[in-house]
Amino acid sequence: MIELLFFAYRDFVGDPDRILTEFGFGRAHHRVIHFVTRRPGLSVADLLDLLQITKQSLNRVLKELVDKGFVEGRTGTEDRRQRLLYPTEAGRSLSARLVPLQTRRIRRALGHDPRGEVEAVVARFLGGMVDRPGRGGSGMRARMADDKG
Repeated sequence: MIELLFFAYRDFVGDPDRILTEFGFGRAHHRVIHFVTRRPGLSVADLLDLLQITKQSLNRVLKELVDKGFVEGRTGTEDRRQRLLYPTEAGRSLSARLVPLQTRRIRRALGHDPRGEVEAVVARFLGGMVDRPGRGGSGMRARMADDKG
């Protein structure tokens, strides 16, 4: 089972890795692009909490994404100390190239599952592997259904 998880992760991230290299990006960039695109207006503090990475690591990746025009930071309207993150058109376009690759891989692995029974089992399994509650959550199925590909 452990070996299968290693191989599944390798192939799941390998598809996007090939595209990300075109931009000089890696997996950290992918995670930031993914969550900023999925949650426009996400604060830097919330992103740090979500990804569980250091501020120093995020700042390096975020600076590259901002400098290359994939993400923009805006001052919060209610709290001017907040920095809210939004994808640019380039960021949304990159995400739109990456998400279908992973969505197709997931759907292929789930097989024909019209009632969502297999998906529910897999979601429960993966959710059970996550240490902190709220990282996957019940909205995962709806987000997968929304993804094209």
